[in-house]
Amino acid sequence: MHFKSKSSLFIIVLLSVIFQSYGQRKLAVKKTIAKELDAIFSKEFTIDEPGAAVLLIKGDIKLFQKGYGIANIETKEKITPNTVFNTGSISKTFVSNGILILQEKGLLSVEDSIYKYFPDFDNPEIAKKIKIEHLLSHTSGLPDLRNVRENMDFFITAKDTANFEPIKRADSLLFEPGKKFMYSNPAYNGLALIIEQVAKQKWQQFIIDNIFVPSEMNTSKITDGDHPKNNVAHAYYKDHTGTFQESDYGEVPTFAASGNGGIWSSVNELANYEISLRNNTFLSERTINKSRTVFNPKNWNDAVLPNVGYSWFIGTEGILRSNIDTTITTKIVSHTGSQGGFRAFFISFPEKEITYVMLANRPVDNFNKIIHQSFKLFHEYGLIE
Repeated sequence: MHFKSKSSLFIIVLLSVIFQSYGQRKLAVKKTIAKELDAIFSKEFTIDEPGAAVLLIKGDIKLFQKGYGIANIETKEKITPNTVFNTGSISKTFVSNGILILQEKGLLSVEDSIYKYFPDFDNPEIAKKIKIEHLLSHTSGLPDLRNVRENMDFFITAKDTANFEPIKRADSLLFEPGKKFMYSNPAYNGLALIIEQVAKQKWQQFIIDNIFVPSEMNTSKITDGDHPKNNVAHAYYKDHTGTFQESDYGEVPTFAASGNGGIWSSVNELANYEISLRNNTFLSERTINKSRTVFNPKNWNDAVLPNVGYSWFIGTEGILRSNIDTTITTKIVSHTGSQGGFRAFFISFPEKEITYVMLANRPVDNFNKIIHQSFKLFHEYGLIE
């Protein structure tokens, strides 16, 4: 054999060994992370009680996926990564993206005053000050005038229109638009209604056609007044006797108002959603990047720095509302969800193509601790920096 041939063979063998070793290391990391995540969630959820589905994905490789507990106390159906839950306020990201799709189509602008869409405010000067982007970023200053506690029977079935109507009666703002952050559920009922006006169809159908279908979210649903009763998890909470009581549509006021919390999905299909965002399937890269960049109004005047884009929360403080002892420089984009007995988090590290999702059908005692421990784990194994 010639020297050149021997050298080529040596290089091929060496590369083969290197790639095999690299593959084995990746497999070892995947197994270890899966084992440690399983230990975290196994402490929180038991086999025979309401629980959660969890997914960790890098690129299109699932590093961890598992279901814990049962989706329905009566049927004892087990939770899997395909179980459909209400996602709570993660729904707001879909409404936000619906608005941005309409902007890319040239049908509206986030710079539009909401007076253009709601000229029937009692004080029209309020509506003229507020832009769509103020609703998207929870910086509108609109007060929440819904009298939910004293009119629970009404708000159990009140849709988006009925939830936003009281807001139009405001005679003043809590602060000038853009000056501060104040989380607003009615803002997203209003955004859903803007989608309906501009798209000239139900906003639910607009989201299905423009986001669900291209993202292959085939089993996901959207509340349209009534609660999806089939093929979904039921939600529960423990009463003072330690007994689980159902806590979803029919028990919880404003559950029927879907613009602020009407998306139902599984961890697997939420991963598809994130992959579609990463691949610019229904929005351009420029628009997605802007929606996931902190909205920083020129008139901001609050002790706390802004950490919200168009619906998305940015950074560790955005997801945990506090710093953690591990320094993380990788960009974090997230949203949590809480409605009735449902609890959820949706976390993306877009630069690393990592998506981490949990959907639960009962309150989670160690919600922040689980996220904190997970971040430390991801950092330890080099998934994030």
